[in-house]
Amino acid sequence: MKHYDHLILGTGQATGTLLGKLIPTGSSIAVIEEAKVGGSCVNFGCTPTKTLVASAKALFQAKRGDFYGFDTGEIKVDYDKIRARMNSVRSASNTSLTNWMENTPNVDLIRGRGSFAGPKTIQVGSEQMTAQNIYINVGTRPRIPNIAGIDEVPWMDSAKLLDRTELPKRLIIIGGGYIGAEYAQVYRRFGSEVTLIQGADQLMPREDKDVADAIQAFLEEEGIEVICDAKAQSVQNTDKGIELTILRDGQESTIEGTDLLIATGRIPNSDSLNLEATDIITNKRGYIEVDDYCRTAVEGVFALGDVNGLGAFTHTSVNDAEIVLDFLFGGSRSISQRNMVYALFTDPPLGRVGMSEKEALATGRKILKATRPMSRISRAKEMGETKGFAKLLVDAETDLILGASILGVGGDEIINMFAAIMHSEIECRNYRRVVLVHPTVSELMPWILDGIKEARAED
Repeated sequence: MKHYDHLILGTGQATGTLLGKLIPTGSSIAVIEEAKVGGSCVNFGCTPTKTLVASAKALFQAKRGDFYGFDTGEIKVDYDKIRARMNSVRSASNTSLTNWMENTPNVDLIRGRGSFAGPKTIQVGSEQMTAQNIYINVGTRPRIPNIAGIDEVPWMDSAKLLDRTELPKRLIIIGGGYIGAEYAQVYRRFGSEVTLIQGADQLMPREDKDVADAIQAFLEEEGIEVICDAKAQSVQNTDKGIELTILRDGQESTIEGTDLLIATGRIPNSDSLNLEATDIITNKRGYIEVDDYCRTAVEGVFALGDVNGLGAFTHTSVNDAEIVLDFLFGGSRSISQRNMVYALFTDPPLGRVGMSEKEALATGRKILKATRPMSRISRAKEMGETKGFAKLLVDAETDLILGASILGVGGDEIINMFAAIMHSEIECRNYRRVVLVHPTVSELMPWILDGIKEARAED
């Protein structure tokens, strides 16, 4: 039985961060991967989808030529070229990580499914191995809703949709979260008819209603049919494709489409690890329970990334790895020190950090709120991208920003500024004094504070 200093289960984004610091130590390292190297981000998440988002935006902007003062003529979508570009980008990332591991002397890349045969013993096929430290980085998979007939139709998750070689003619999407909203806009811009079904009474229930309503408005403006507060009842094959039956306001109705995308959330892959052979604990949703340093209940075993349920993003997975490395090398970083920051990559994008307005009000503190529509920001008007708004939430007592929502051009980039401000605990009175470059969208963010007022639940 071979023994390693470090053994990593899975090759998601936390793995590359771990390897970057562990390899130079000369330690023996095993990395086990059952599927494609790179995890969800590289293969069917961030990398390919944001490549599609870029193609979709370029196409959309080209069609606005008259607005900007030029004639583009007839615009045709070449889906084969769009996919080729996407595959080129994601293949480069996958290949780079694979080559790095395969050509590093102190790393063994082992293909197959790894599971526990004991507290610190991993089995792959008939082979067993042990390690001083084990890092669980196996991620999540799509959650399949309980819909009658779902096993009888050729539904797709995001990975299958990306591998589909033909552009869907009429795409039905079940799930109005971040994945559903992004795909809806991308494929509508490529020319598909799109219907988006959401079970809750608004898109993206974790967001404030004003944010969700604004996103729904610009999706509908582009021709996407958005149906909220609707339950998917059953689905079946027809001569024309797929027929979905939904229940809304007590009434059943049917929607016809050629393709069905399921985007109803994800579940952890912890059930594939035989955790019964260990003392590792999972919560009722299957996520592995960890402490502030990603440690599980077994000494020397860490759970990083989506599988620990403390962040469903590439950047939180990377941060988990940084926290673990800091712990191993005598640092003090911890999960509780980070503010949750993320983005929705629609056009315009949404950048979010910290609390939403409803979360802030629920704390019982006096909350101040400052907002400004993008239509009042000169740079947005100059670019012809005036949809959305910015919202800042401030603790009245401490003068610290508790949260920010930037829905508008550059929102996915601007939000990083607020993440830094919150992490550094910069008071708003000092942030207001900062001089920023003109003309930009971000330069107006401090000025928004001039219109700050108390937030109330009825707002």
